[in-house]
Amino acid sequence: LAGKPDLIGDLQERAFRYFWDTTDPKTGLAPDRWPTPSFASIAAVGFALTAYPIGVTHGWIDRAQARTRTLATLEFFAAAPQGDAATGMSGYKGFFYHFLGTTKGQRFARSELSTIDTALLLGGVLFAQAFFDDAHPEEIRIRELADKLYFAVEWDWITPRLRYLAMGWHPESGFIADDWNIYNESMLLYVLALGSPTHPIPAERWDMWTETFEKAWTGEGDQAHAHFGPMFGHQYSHVWIDFRGIRDRFIGAKKIDYFENSIRATRAQRAYAIANPGGWKGYGADVWGLTACDGPGDFSQQIAGRKREFFSYSARGPGDRDDGTIAPTAAAGSIAFAPDICVPAIETMHRLYGADIYGKYGFLDSFNPTLSEGTPPLKHGKILPGTGWVDNDYIGIDQGPIIAGIENLRSGLIWKTMRRHPHIRRGLERAGFRGGWIDRG
Repeated sequence: LAGKPDLIGDLQERAFRYFWDTTDPKTGLAPDRWPTPSFASIAAVGFALTAYPIGVTHGWIDRAQARTRTLATLEFFAAAPQGDAATGMSGYKGFFYHFLGTTKGQRFARSELSTIDTALLLGGVLFAQAFFDDAHPEEIRIRELADKLYFAVEWDWITPRLRYLAMGWHPESGFIADDWNIYNESMLLYVLALGSPTHPIPAERWDMWTETFEKAWTGEGDQAHAHFGPMFGHQYSHVWIDFRGIRDRFIGAKKIDYFENSIRATRAQRAYAIANPGGWKGYGADVWGLTACDGPGDFSQQIAGRKREFFSYSARGPGDRDDGTIAPTAAAGSIAFAPDICVPAIETMHRLYGADIYGKYGFLDSFNPTLSEGTPPLKHGKILPGTGWVDNDYIGIDQGPIIAGIENLRSGLIWKTMRRHPHIRRGLERAGFRGGWIDRG
């Protein structure tokens, strides 16, 4: 990034400010989005806990501030009510509900008990545990609470179909019928379930899961990779785990590692935007990126003699629910994989659209240059002359990969800190990972 620190550094600091400013300092609860009033997202809390140490290393806050906020968060979750009742609970069997109310931190509406969002929360918890490593009483307490939270999760309970971890559970209806059984963002989830000293799943479950990746294998030669459309699936686990140079049975047989897999997936997204099979306005070599994000709404509209279908919040990928909506987090959150294409994308989107899409906390969640006129029934955002549709919110789980990805590219802080985490190492070793930093001890 020599000669290009300004915009990237500014973007990272704005993403940090998002978490510092919007999170409740008493409970640590982070909103799903801002400024639209929303419930709290436990995954956003995991990213917030990851952001605080980054803020310390950059001098945006001091260690005492980060420690106090982190401890308040962990105390809140450790004391939050757990049980099988449909209301008044924050979680059950160590897992937490996907969305929590912002005042009491209890289950929001009919939200599911979420395995993946609990894993993303714990990514932040375990990073904080490893970062706050000195003898200060608050740091000792942070480390104790992190173990308490991690050890409480009954990973071996949420495998009703035995082979895989289920996506979640509802008190009204029991286990969700879907499992984590394809290549996606759940690598961290399986590593945590394998690494648990209290409720681990059998080691062979990792290979049972990764056997399914063959179905996702796509592309030729040096572009071949396990495909998952939305970019977040290639980003989330890599926030906390350094997959460079370590290999399990599946990816070892492919002669690459999962980090290289994410590099190839990033390049595939750019190639798709250049090809632009849907003929969407704005797509190109430096304006690209599809992931789960806000969209204009669920409606169709005639544009330039063509009926176009749009979606509200949706998991978008190449050729899958692609409605011309670009999410800057797809490129910005992949900066550690492919800075050679992600930095120009960040710079170009900022240059072309400026303050229409870049504000107080960095890039707004998404924008759509194709939808530039008319009065459609928008669910999110607004149509701006000359730019098109622009979202009005920042979303926590999209800000997280931006601040983390920039940090891992620049300093490797999260990766280096987590490489020495015994729970992470145990999970990776039980999954069969070898090589690189794992073999170096």
